[in-house]
Formats: sequence, structure tokens, C-alpha cells
Amino acid sequence: MSQLAIPDSTQIQVLETTDGSTNIGRIVEIGTEEIAFKTDHGIIHIPISKIKHIETVSADLIRKGEFWFPNPNITRLFFAPTARMLKQGKGYFADYYLFFPGFAYGITDRVTLGGGLSIFPTVDINDQLFFIAPKFGLIQEKTLSLALGALLMRIPRYEDEEVSPDAGFQEDDPEVAGILYGVTTFGQPDASLTAGLGYGFVDGNLADRPMVMIGGEKRLTRRTAFVTENWIFPGIDEPLISYGIRFFGKRLSVDLGLINVIGEGSIFPGVPYIDFVVQF
Repeated sequence: MSQLAIPDSTQIQVLETTDGSTNIGRIVEIGTEEIAFKTDHGIIHIPISKIKHIETVSADLIRKGEFWFPNPNITRLFFAPTARMLKQGKGYFADYYLFFPGFAYGITDRVTLGGGLSIFPTVDINDQLFFIAPKFGLIQEKTLSLALGALLMRIPRYEDEEVSPDAGFQEDDPEVAGILYGVTTFGQPDASLTAGLGYGFVDGNLADRPMVMIGGEKRLTRRTAFVTENWIFPGIDEPLISYGIRFFGKRLSVDLGLINVIGEGSIFPGVPYIDFVVQF
């Protein structure tokens, strides 16, 4: 009963019953044992005991009578973050290229903390790459978001470049490297543009010039979106580009893309990219 409410005109409710059927409309009356639920086909009366789940969403998520559930992965493009934040108590588990699992969790609506490590099968745990990624939301509006963040990595430093990672490294010799960045996202979750600047650093030495990232996402169907993420690095003439398709459901998204450079170093059609994200 606590979840039952009559929404305003800008909202729609998606109601699932215990027999597995889904109804789209809005509650117009709440009784002691049943509700009156208005759909495009008229008003139906549903016993409260038969309601399994009800969710109130924005009316613009209903397209041609079908519920387009929100994109579950709006806080990232492929690897780069957008300026959007996780809600407090929400999080996700992600895996990039299978060997780089990570997580993120919304500590508040304006503070997200992420982290992860590499899991190369033949490498000792002390020789793996570790990273943490805090992000702070400064502006969080419907069509404009601004955030600041960092990617901090502990990278093994090997005594001899010809020595394999299996040989290990000096315990007190790992490098601390990463990126300090600012990022802005414009537009709706289903059609957005993201731009960011980041300064790389290694052991406290900050780069003189920033790297630039420009990307975006455009939803194509109920379960797919086009994603692109592109980088310009200081001192490198060939920009790095990436593009692909995001497949998603209510909690899971899978990215399949291609990474390439513009210039002499390009490889046709590009290096395959894959990741998946599970929201919790």
C-alpha cells in the first residue's frame, strides 16, 4: 500500500501483476482491496493482492505504448566517465576486456566511488594493477551535468623491461599514476554529448598539457544505443577513436565496439572492445 499513489499528469506507472502481465497507465483511484488503473484501453480494476511491482516513471519513457526502461549505464561511455552520477545507494559491477573488473557505488547523489584491479591469470596479486576512481558531481540538472574526478592507479614498476610480470617487482617501487579530470554532459540520457579535459600524472608529476575527450550516446531502440568515445593526447598526432553498440536491459548492459586511430597507425576495422555492466 505504501507504494501506491496517484501520479501527476507528467508521470506514467508501469504495473506488473503476480501472473506476469504488465500494464502501462496510471492509478486513478485507490480502494481498500483494489485499485482503478487507467490504460489506453480503458479503466481496469486490479486487486492490491495481485500487484507484484509498480514503478512511476516519466511519461517520455513511454513510446508508442511501450515502456522504454532507463539506460542502466548512463555514468560511463566505454571507459571514460560522463558527468552524470549514481544515485545514493545505487552501484554497478563492471568488467572491461574480461581481465579488468571494477565497481562503482553512489555514496551520495553527488559523490561516487569506484575501483578495481587487473586479474591476469599468471600474475601474482601483488603484481596486478589496482585503481580507484572518485567522482564529485557539481551540477546535476536534467540536461546539464558537470563533475570533477580522478583515476588513481598503482602500476607495477619492473626492474628490467625484458623481465616478464611473473618475475615480480620491488615492493617499494610501484608507480602511482592517473588522471585528474573535469567532464560535462549535455542533453537527455537517451541522446547526450560528453566533453572532458584531463591532466595525467606519474608519481606526483603533472603533465603540462591536458588530454581531451569528446564522446556521446544516442539511443537507437528500446534495448540498443550507439556509443562513441574519442581522445586527443598531448604530443601524439593521431587521435584515438572508438565507436560501437550498447545492448542493455533494466540492469545489464554490454558494449561491443572498435578502437582505432586516425592516421598511419590505423588498423582496419579497429581493435575489438568489450565490456559489461551489472547494476545493483
